[in-house]
Amino acid sequence: METLGQQINSSGLGQTKRTHEAWIKVLVPILDGLILVTGLVGQTLVITILTGRRKKESQPPHGTDTLLLALSAADLLLLLCLPFHTSAITLGFWPFGSFLCKAISFLGVACSAASVFTLAALAVTRYLTVVHPTWAYRSRMHRRIKLTVALLWVPASALAAPQFAFRTVSASSAVYCFAFLSEFSQLIYSIALFIIGFALPLGIIVLMYTKIYCFLRHARLLGNAPQLERYQSQVTHTSALLVLVFTVLWLPSYALMFSYVGGNITSSPGYNTIAILARLLASSVAVVNPVLYGFMSQKFRRDLLELGRERWAWCKSCLIDCPDVMGRDMVQPFELDTTSEGGQN
Repeated sequence: METLGQQINSSGLGQTKRTHEAWIKVLVPILDGLILVTGLVGQTLVITILTGRRKKESQPPHGTDTLLLALSAADLLLLLCLPFHTSAITLGFWPFGSFLCKAISFLGVACSAASVFTLAALAVTRYLTVVHPTWAYRSRMHRRIKLTVALLWVPASALAAPQFAFRTVSASSAVYCFAFLSEFSQLIYSIALFIIGFALPLGIIVLMYTKIYCFLRHARLLGNAPQLERYQSQVTHTSALLVLVFTVLWLPSYALMFSYVGGNITSSPGYNTIAILARLLASSVAVVNPVLYGFMSQKFRRDLLELGRERWAWCKSCLIDCPDVMGRDMVQPFELDTTSEGGQN
């Protein structure tokens, strides 16, 4: 009797697990598709506006614009990895072979790290521009930004190198792409990723925006620039939002990574749901970054409106000109044929 109850309970749990997996295979493509489309649109707008701004202005590009372009490039590459993971989750196995298993894993970690490092570099650049504008101008900081962007990919690639070296596929009942590392090696690697890819950049971002806030507050209290009060309030709210979003989007993935290495929750019934949620938050970085670092800028919004007006004017001109072209190409030959037939009859 007790054994029968256990079998019924086991059967019910199995049915619940299968239903849960079926829902995941339906929801993941939909949510990933939304992230992919909105991310591509946002990043394309950022790149279009920043490159257009470079062509219009005769002066050298601002260092912040160069970093924003680098951030968009890293996030776009991160978005390109998304369909591979979506397909693997939907199919229930990895269908792309060993090389893509290594390459996509490497690219995902490298782009994530490069994106985070660029956010920290943006914070440092804004600090130097606000607090030490004379030094930033004299040192020609904008010329060094390109070198900085290139150098940021060195530690990012180093962090991702174990992914390419140790990732492999496993073929049992299905094919999976997993990290072929011992438990101790995974723990060391996870600690390195957490410190270098999350804790250190977050510390730099918090420190730089705190210094900006203290500088503006001190200048306002001295009465040197009373108009800074509004700017100080805006910087405070924006900085708090940036730090909060950064933490919320990235921390769950690292917490889950440590839990996986420690083997604490992998057997939990809700592990797959937590893993999917953490993955969606990390993937949404490519959607949130253009909003926080682009659309929140008044200058960026002005350029976006100007771009919209230009595209609308172009569309209106096409709509006006198209009927004339169609009239010349389509209507006139038809009328000529009709007339000639009437003449023959």
